[in-house]
Amino acid sequence: MLHLERARFRYTPFPIGVAPGVFDPGTYKALLEAYPPLEYFTALPEVGRKLVLSEKYDGRQYRRFIASTPVWQEFHGWIKSPAFVDAVDEVLQRNLIDVGLRAYRASAALRWAKLLRDVFAMGRLPRVHPQLHTRFEFSMLPSDGGCVLPHTDSPGKLITLVVSMVAEGEWDPSHGGGTDVNQPRDPRRSYNQLNRNLAFDEVEVLDTFDFVPNQCVLFVKTFKSLHSVRPIRAPGPRRMRRTLTINIEADA
Repeated sequence: MLHLERARFRYTPFPIGVAPGVFDPGTYKALLEAYPPLEYFTALPEVGRKLVLSEKYDGRQYRRFIASTPVWQEFHGWIKSPAFVDAVDEVLQRNLIDVGLRAYRASAALRWAKLLRDVFAMGRLPRVHPQLHTRFEFSMLPSDGGCVLPHTDSPGKLITLVVSMVAEGEWDPSHGGGTDVNQPRDPRRSYNQLNRNLAFDEVEVLDTFDFVPNQCVLFVKTFKSLHSVRPIRAPGPRRMRRTLTINIEADA
């Protein structure tokens, strides 16, 4: 459902790219019209000024919304499928980025084969977890100060995709909301595998991917995948920078 084949990457200090027009226009319109309302969201002050609805934060509300909204239910099913992981892996491999997704998939297949042998041997189903899993959250940043502090993402994440969810003309990129590629001003802070947040004045901005409709910013988690959204200061009525944040993760 996401067309990522036009993604273009920069490779330093970590692989990060942008793909335009990732949804077909009809699908994008339907998803926008069915985006969850503000009252469903939870504030996450520890990461900046951000609102989320996800499996992790208010999972009951999230599951209820997905189950009652056919267009999002279809998208959710695709994100949870192996086809989604394969589509992302294909784009990365084409751009000479290999994070081992195929190896994770092959290892998972071997684990399931061992599981079946254990079932026959023990006569019961042992507890087992797949090595790869996927999820997405709805995220919003208010136009009067919304922000995400510089961070590298949690260690379990492999790939993150941030998809813009605003209509044409709804958001002026000059007002902010772009995804910044950062590096620490103090080189001693360069190794950040465990995702320590930094303050905005502790980093310099190397590049910015503007926030525009129907676009996906995707990147690989590394010890220096430092990124952020600087505080938005848009004039006029309060608006929301709406996104989907999709993650491919590995079990610890």
